[in-house]
Amino acid sequence: MSAIVAPARQVARWAVNHGLPSLALRRAGRRGDLQGQLDTRLAEGDEAALVPLMDRVRESGPLHRAAFSYVTASLPAVKEVLSSPDFQTGVFMPDGGLLGRIARWAEEPERIGPLNPPSLLVVEPPEHTRYRKLVTRVFTVRAVEELRERTEQIAAGLLDDLERRARTGEPIDLVPAYCAALPVTVIAEVLGVPEEDRQRVLDFGTAAAPSLDLGLSLREMRRVEAALDDFRRWLVDHLDHLRLHPGDDLLSKLVAVQDEDGGLSQAELLATAGLVLAAGFETTVNLLGNGIALLDAHPEQRRLLREQPDLWGNAVDEVLRHDPPVLLTGRFAARRTTVAGIDLPAGSLVTTLLAGANRDPEVFADPHTFDVARENARDHVAFSAGRHYCLGAALARMEGEVGLRALHERFPDLAVAPGGVRRPTRILRGWETLPVRLG
Repeated sequence: MSAIVAPARQVARWAVNHGLPSLALRRAGRRGDLQGQLDTRLAEGDEAALVPLMDRVRESGPLHRAAFSYVTASLPAVKEVLSSPDFQTGVFMPDGGLLGRIARWAEEPERIGPLNPPSLLVVEPPEHTRYRKLVTRVFTVRAVEELRERTEQIAAGLLDDLERRARTGEPIDLVPAYCAALPVTVIAEVLGVPEEDRQRVLDFGTAAAPSLDLGLSLREMRRVEAALDDFRRWLVDHLDHLRLHPGDDLLSKLVAVQDEDGGLSQAELLATAGLVLAAGFETTVNLLGNGIALLDAHPEQRRLLREQPDLWGNAVDEVLRHDPPVLLTGRFAARRTTVAGIDLPAGSLVTTLLAGANRDPEVFADPHTFDVARENARDHVAFSAGRHYCLGAALARMEGEVGLRALHERFPDLAVAPGGVRRPTRILRGWETLPVRLG
């Protein structure tokens, strides 16, 4: 691609995917539009405003008509949208119109990313069914339980390191030292990523996270795309290595499948391998950080867990419900359909507020209260629903239970220190830094 066309296409991608939509939402927010206000608050990092805004969306009805899409924070409506064959992932772009033509001209299909086809996140059956079948076996409940002992060993080793560092008395940032290190080590071992390359996998997850967002600056988008291109080069080399030196791991098996008739193409292999690598730890990083912060803010719940340690599994689901790692997701109607009794024309975009649905008072009693003994905590939609239900849900739950329990049993006096910073991402919700004193 020429030295002029490539930057021009990048600017066009930014304008269509970030600049123009963000500008339109900000303007709508100033006019009182709830979706525009929500986007503005997310951009500003105004955490306190999010829950009241999502409550207002829900109170306006099961399907709120905003300026640019329908929005729902009703749990039944969210499940209906996410489970319906009438809705698809991705962004609907009409064939006609200037924006549609610009978007298609600016595409770079060779770039891997969570929102770039053929990623599992944005493809539909039959391709989605085929890709998902190839990777589900490593994430089954049985397979995950077989990983529990190894996860406990990894957690114990990390906690040993933290114990040595704690002797200095200085606060320790648990995000890199524990929340990220635990799930990255687990998924790297499962997928056969050598130890010397695990930091790159972690960097990829960090770089890919903002690519899910709307409203990136041009500089941010360029940084994300450069990181994804770098990761693609590493992944091509790594998969070539596995062709010559296969192991008993998922990536080696995916490479083998590619070489069979009807298997994965190179683009499909790169997209699937890259997503599984990142998705295998990204949710758990946020789950662990959010759980640590919530338990610090609710000492009575920590005491209950000490008294009833069998509640740790349920506590993980309550963390997922109360402060989910993914705030929202979107779907568009592939055909005319009905949601919550409301007719929607083809092409309608519906934004499902997962975090809002998780606090639906019609489903959860006293929904804004954090209660590790909540009987129906598992009814949340933090892992989405339907055919795009999170592949790594069982793994994230197990790692969350092992990680949170081991940490609090080793350091019962753990206290979050001042200076914690939330991640700047709008879709993925977690902590960028979380300093603690281990006691």
